[in-house]
This record gives sequence, C-alpha cells and structure tokens, in this order.
Amino acid sequence: MSDLNKIRPLFIYFNMNIRELEEKLKELNTEDLIWVVYIFIIFMSWYSNSKERHYFIYNDEKSKEEYRCISVMIFTILLIVYLYFVKSAWNSYKKYKDSDSPKLRELAILSLIASLLIAISGAVFLYIAIVDNNLAIEIAFN
Repeated sequence: MSDLNKIRPLFIYFNMNIRELEEKLKELNTEDLIWVVYIFIIFMSWYSNSKERHYFIYNDEKSKEEYRCISVMIFTILLIVYLYFVKSAWNSYKKYKDSDSPKLRELAILSLIASLLIAISGAVFLYIAIVDNNLAIEIAFN
C-alpha cells in the first residue's frame, strides 16, 4: 500500500488534491535536508569558534584566515537556505486568490516579509564576513 493511499482520507480533511499533497511532501523533504544542513552549520560554527579563539590567544594568522574562510562558507550556505525560504514564501503567497480569507493572505504576506528580512540579514552578515579582515566586528546568527 503506497503512502498516498494510507493518507487519502486526509485529502478531504485538509482540502488538498493529490498534486498539492505531493508538492507539500516534496517541500517537507527539502526542509528535512535543510535541518541536516543546519546541523552541519552548528558543527562548522563550533569549529570556527575554536579557530577564532586560537587566533585571539596566540595571534595565529593561519587560524584567523581559517576562521574567516569558514565564516564565509557558513554565511554563504545560510544565505542559500534563506533564499530558499523566500522563494517558498513567495510561492505560498502567489497561490492565494482574492476569494481566499483576508487573514490567510495577510499571514502569507507577513511570512514573505519576514523571509525577505532574514535573507537580507544573511546577505549583510556574509558581506561583513568577507570584508572584515581584522575580525573587528562580531558576527553571530541565531
């Protein structure tokens, strides 16, 4: 029995057709991969902190450059993830019609705005990571 057959009654409950359900499941699979990317980012950030610490304690230029390269890599990956969420929010916003609930459309717009702001912050952090050669500015994300 396929997964779609097991959950067919949910189509009616959630008012989804097969195509919409397949699209939603594909989106959830992508988000599962993004969680794996976040776990990778956490470990890389931890390693990056050790390089930064080593630089500040021993004034080791090699550690400084490794920290900067890792930071640029981290923020590049995060910006790509953030742009994915902007695209997802845009697609979600586009699917609503004038006949849909105004509250639903408002929430979709707010989600799009929030996603755009997060992507902008990611681009700014990436810029700082690339340009700040002296590690004068602390960049952090949460």
